[in-house]
Amino acid sequence: MKTYILADNQYVTREGVMAVLAREKLAERVVYAGRLVDLQSALNEYPDAVVVLDYSLFDFESQQQMLALKAKARESLWILFSADLGVRFLRYVLLQDDTMSVVMKHDSDEEIIAALTNAAYGETYVCDYAEQVLSDTVPPPEVPDVLTPTEKIVLREIALGKTTKEIAWEKNLSFHTVNSHRKNIFRKTEVNSIQEAVRYAICSGIIDMADYYI
Repeated sequence: MKTYILADNQYVTREGVMAVLAREKLAERVVYAGRLVDLQSALNEYPDAVVVLDYSLFDFESQQQMLALKAKARESLWILFSADLGVRFLRYVLLQDDTMSVVMKHDSDEEIIAALTNAAYGETYVCDYAEQVLSDTVPPPEVPDVLTPTEKIVLREIALGKTTKEIAWEKNLSFHTVNSHRKNIFRKTEVNSIQEAVRYAICSGIIDMADYYI
């Protein structure tokens, strides 16, 4: 029996997963990791654990950071379990790591149980939606073009890790102008953190994956 690490900040989801694990008698123990530092600690203690992760609710800065941690914990097996995983995100992750399991929160009971059960035996599981993403039958969603050209430039610089002062100096703008653009970007795209802004920039094509990971 495996140790399952629930890296999901939704209480209802955690309780549901724990109920399934108990009913199916799959887990030796269940550990909750609310933050990246908690997940790292849990993997150090249980290196061969099954990680059930809702990436959209967790504090990873990027897909690459997530994949790097998974690669470091070589004995672990991961299940991406979310209500919303973007097409570009899934294609990138699954092409980088074909041992990553995927199941959606809106999938049937049978699929969710199958993903958790396969993990108990060291096997991966990819739901129908993820299979369609890999086969290119699910087109990338259209991202509304809500930003001005200048705001897109500022967002790109933010996604590349530059500070407001650095952007202002390089683009010959005042600090206050860049800061105003930043506030407008967050408001228009409905994001609340740099991590979310980066994801928006990648999904909307404002920044290329290759540029971001250099």
